[in-house]
Amino acid sequence: MADQPKPFVVTDRRRHTMDGELRPDADPSPEKPSRAIEQVPEPVAVAAPESEEPTLNAQDEEQELPQGPDAEQMEHARLAYTQTAERLSIAIRSANPGMDHPPAMSFDGVIQSVYMSAIMQLGGGTPEGQQPQVDLMGAQQSIEMLDVLKTKSEGNRTEAETALIERATFELQVAFLEITQALARSAAAKQQQAQQPGAPFGAPTPGGRPSIVR
Repeated sequence: MADQPKPFVVTDRRRHTMDGELRPDADPSPEKPSRAIEQVPEPVAVAAPESEEPTLNAQDEEQELPQGPDAEQMEHARLAYTQTAERLSIAIRSANPGMDHPPAMSFDGVIQSVYMSAIMQLGGGTPEGQQPQVDLMGAQQSIEMLDVLKTKSEGNRTEAETALIERATFELQVAFLEITQALARSAAAKQQQAQQPGAPFGAPTPGGRPSIVR
């Protein structure tokens, strides 16, 4: 005969009745306190420290500039320079009888000086038969120097001075373009000549054409 299944037994383990009274068949051992759920503290958002970058204002920039000479120092340097330059001029003219005293420097003289420097940098004044040496970067700086002088002296020039600086700037710009175009044509012709069969390597540039200094 097969074994009959045993009936399920349900045991009520509650210590109190529905009315809250202690059940007579309840376990007399003290009730274990329920485990308290540990609350994990929420992470506190920490603000990122602000970058303390030094900010420079106009007053700070002025304080960083080196202190210039005072009025007494400037006057002392001016007098010493004037006396030394005068003694040097007298000595040069004494060694060269008939030499005229150089004129005092003026705005026109500054423009002419920069103009002549640019002309020399563009190959002007080269002795005949020699290859001109061209300093394009130096000529460019001289032309830009005239632009700076024109801007800084705006409203403080005579009509003659304005005409002089505008004419000098125009002539130098045109000469600069002519030289750069001549150099480009010379380089193209030299490259074409080098590509021809039988052409000697490193053939010299035809005479009279400028060469670049830098």
